[in-house]
Parts: sequence; C-alpha cells; structure tokens
Amino acid sequence: MTPARMVLALTAAAMLAACGNDNDPILMNLRPQGNGPDEFAILPPRPLQLPEDLAALPPPTPGGTNRTDPTPKEDAIVALGGNPQAAGGIPAGDAGLVSYAARNGVSADIRSTLAAEDLEYRRDNNGRILERLFNVNVYFKAYSAQSLDQQAELAFWRQRGARTPSAPPALEGE
Repeated sequence: MTPARMVLALTAAAMLAACGNDNDPILMNLRPQGNGPDEFAILPPRPLQLPEDLAALPPPTPGGTNRTDPTPKEDAIVALGGNPQAAGGIPAGDAGLVSYAARNGVSADIRSTLAAEDLEYRRDNNGRILERLFNVNVYFKAYSAQSLDQQAELAFWRQRGARTPSAPPALEGE
C-alpha cells in the first residue's frame, strides 16, 4: 500500500469514527480523561459529635441515614438562608406568581418535550466533523444565537437610569 493510500484510508476511518453516536450529541465535552475517581462524587462525612445526654441518642436505623451522612442539597438550602423542611413545595408568597405563569395551562410532559427539542437542536448544531473528531467544545457556538449580549444590556439599563452595582467586566475586543 502506498503512503498516499494509507493516509487516505486513515483519513476516511477517522471521518467515519467522527460520525458515530449522533443519537445524543454532547456539546460540553467535560468527561474526565481516564479511569480515575470522580473527585466531585466524594463527600466527606460530618464530624462525629458526642451529645451531652447519651440517652437522647436516636435508635439506630440499619440501612437508613446516619447523622454524619452528608446532605449537600439541604446544606445548600441552609447556606442560602432557606428552610430544608420547606424545600420542594411552592412557598405561599410565590403561589400568585406560579398561578399567573400557569394561566394559559401547563403541559405535564414539558420536561420530556423540551429534552427532545433540545436533542434535535443539538443534533443540528453539533459542529463539523473535525470538531467532533478532535473533541472540541461546541456548546457556546451552538447556543450563540440564544445568548444575551451582556454589555448591550448593561448599556440599555444604564441609559434608563437603572442602578447596576455589579456589572460584568467587558472582555477584550468588545
């Protein structure tokens, strides 16, 4: 086999490999490179504490939760000033907003509908073959038509006298 044919065969194989797995195009290529542990999946347990009254200890719950088990969702709610027991429902103060937003009806399968529409959009906008071949992140390119121009919005609201105490810095070239 001549070198030119070998290069042509390797190029064709690479192009065919890049075309595979179009069922769920992934725009944000954030997978770890290798088989190592996922450092974000490791949550340290809470420190052990000895209560003042040992009789007040709850009974053990085999297979259940432990007082030292991490609860990141509840911890985040508390850190933001919320009540973890009230999480999941609609607060009374937001009931009017929710009913107004649902005034024209709501779709019970909205999540699956949006997921299917987004999948189709990502299939159409997943980039060219070389972007797939070299595992390039094309997320921002695919959604660029839907992104907000931060500096234009800032100028718009400042012209109207709105206070903007925390504004994004302008990037070079903008």
